[in-house]
Amino acid sequence: MPPPQTNQTPADLLAHEFAQERASALGRLGRALEAALAALAAFDAAAAATDQISAAERQQRGTLVAQASVALWHFAVQREACGLRDMRYVLRDYRVPPAVAARMGVLPEMLRRPARKA
Repeated sequence: MPPPQTNQTPADLLAHEFAQERASALGRLGRALEAALAALAAFDAAAAATDQISAAERQQRGTLVAQASVALWHFAVQREACGLRDMRYVLRDYRVPPAVAARMGVLPEMLRRPARKA
């Protein structure tokens, strides 16, 4: 039995593949965000069991917040590429802590470019 005939142009097929890749990337970035938020939540749960937090633990938490904020930024950019613009649902459904949401879009020190000299 021959394959069914379709009236799709090569441009239609390419557009469909682009849409599939955008959706796949959105899924990957969503899982990365979930993992970063889970690591931060696990750290916070472990830190809540102790009375004092050392300077090293504060620095480690800062690193986890920075990683989660970068993951949130990547996810937000990919969502916008897919036409999904409202971030309220993401912040609510993923239970993004305010510290992570506040840092969204701020690059960690090691990823920043040095300022140009005039």
